[in-house]
Amino acid sequence: MHRTRRLRKSDNIRRLVRENHLKVDDLIYPLFIEEGKNIETEIISMPGIKRYSLDRISVELDEVVSLKIPAVLLFGIPSKKDDEGTETWNSKGIIQQAIRFIKKNYPDLYVITDVCFCEYTSHGHCGIIENNDVNNDATLVNIGKQAISHAKAGADMIAPSGMMDGTIAVVRESLDQTGFSDIPIMAYSVKYASAYYGPFREAADSAPSFGDRRTYQMDAANRGEAIRKATFDDEEGADILMVKPALAYLDIIRDLKDNFDRPVACYNVSGEYAMIKAADEKGWINGEKVMMESLLSMKRAGANIIITYFAKEVAKLLIIK
Repeated sequence: MHRTRRLRKSDNIRRLVRENHLKVDDLIYPLFIEEGKNIETEIISMPGIKRYSLDRISVELDEVVSLKIPAVLLFGIPSKKDDEGTETWNSKGIIQQAIRFIKKNYPDLYVITDVCFCEYTSHGHCGIIENNDVNNDATLVNIGKQAISHAKAGADMIAPSGMMDGTIAVVRESLDQTGFSDIPIMAYSVKYASAYYGPFREAADSAPSFGDRRTYQMDAANRGEAIRKATFDDEEGADILMVKPALAYLDIIRDLKDNFDRPVACYNVSGEYAMIKAADEKGWINGEKVMMESLLSMKRAGANIIITYFAKEVAKLLIIK
C-alpha cells in the first residue's frame, strides 16, 4: 500500500515537503489616487480599499513600506475627462504627480503605472472612439504618449492594460527612442472581458457609457488565443506576461508558465476580492483562510507575481508566521 499520509503527520513535516510558498516578495499592491485634496474615500464594494488624494496617501504608503511590499500599481482618477483621455500624458496629471511624490518620499518603493484610458475618457472606453468602437491604431499613438509621460515622471515599470493590438511594440519603441530603454514592460497579455471587474469600475470611475469591451478584451471561452496573444507580446518586447483575472483562469496562468521563458504575473481582481470579503462578512467562509488558499492556488498554477488588493493583509499574516 502507498502511504502518502506519512508526509502529512505533523505541521513540521508538511512544511518541509511543501511545494509552493506565498511570500511578500510575490505581491504588488494596487493604489487608486484621485485628483483633489483631503480625499480618503472607502470603496463600498471593496471593503478596506480606498481612493486617496496625494495629500492623504502617505498613511497608506507608510504601511506598504513597513510591510516590505516591494511594488505598487498606480491607477489615477482625474478631475476632468475628455474624448481622448488627454490627461493621461499631461506632465502635471494626477499619475505623473503621484509618481514624482512616491519616488521623492519613498525612493525604494517600486512604482508600476497602469497605461490605459478608461479612467480618463468621457465615454469610459480604452481609447479613441470611431463608429461606436475603439480605433486600435489611433489609440496606439496616444498609448505611446502616455508611456513616455510616465517614464519622464519617474515610473519604474509600465503596464499597458488596454488590449490594443500592437501595444507592446509601440510602448517599447516609444521608451527606447526617448532614452528609457531600461524601463521594463508588464504586458496585460491575456486580459479577458470579465464580469469580475465590476467593483474596479466603481473604484476608478471607469465604466463604459455605452456597449462593453468585448471587441478588444478576450472571450472567456478561449484558451488557445491566450497563447497567441502572449506570443505577440513576447515577440514585441514584453518583460513580464500577465493574466487577468486570476482565479477563474488558473489554467491560462499554467499555460503561460509552460510556454514562455518570462516571469508570469496575474491580477487577483476586484470581483475576486469582493466575493471573499462579502462571504466572510456573512460568516459563510473563513475569509482569511480562503484568501490565502486562493492566492496560493495562483502560485501553484505558476504565477511569479500576484497583483492583489489583499497584499497588506497577506503581508501581515506572513510576518506573524
